[in-house]
Amino acid sequence: MDAKEKAGRRAAEFVEDGMTLGLGTGSTVHFSLLRLAERIREEGLSVRGVPTSVDTQDKAQGLGIPLVGLDEAEHLDLTIDGADEVDPDFHMIKGGGGALLREKVIASISRREVIAVVSAKLVDRLGRDFLLPVEVTPFALPVVSRALEALGCQPSMRMAEMDDPYETDNGNRILDCRFPDGIADAPGTERRIGMLPGVVESGLFIGLADVVVVGRAEGDCEILERGD
Repeated sequence: MDAKEKAGRRAAEFVEDGMTLGLGTGSTVHFSLLRLAERIREEGLSVRGVPTSVDTQDKAQGLGIPLVGLDEAEHLDLTIDGADEVDPDFHMIKGGGGALLREKVIASISRREVIAVVSAKLVDRLGRDFLLPVEVTPFALPVVSRALEALGCQPSMRMAEMDDPYETDNGNRILDCRFPDGIADAPGTERRIGMLPGVVESGLFIGLADVVVVGRAEGDCEILERGD
């Protein structure tokens, strides 16, 4: 079992009977969904999930995981998700899979968020290696792009196949932003980007992760908890 599968499956062990869950997006969470489906079959676990993307919705339905919408879930007991980078303060960059808006909405109403990653995702400073996604309404792209440049980053349009702009599940575009020296002040950068008219959401997730499950190629997963 590789590190990604270890992390994803271990994260699903935090689920308890009767929970309403946020179901994240990405290749690591795929293994969480597989393990959750196993537990439903083997243990008779009774849960319901709110997916953060169309992709996760399709996978969960195919695995027999009961789903509900946000109209039926005022709060979530637990969310399982992945991350592209996690720093020592548990600040994260997310959105490599394009689901950052829905992922942040789900995280914001979760009592506890468990993040499953491999050890390479742990970094000293966010943004040195991974580009920061910013979801933008199409009309505002030129304005937002110039404003992001003024904040010190280099934005570029995310492209899909056939050289078409990538479109999120919400019908928006993504600007992937390079910070030459990384992001020194992640909370401040999140606030500044969030204030730009036309920005729907950024991939900076501040103060939302409670537990990080780190999958390693050798040995068991490491469990990190905020505040330890």
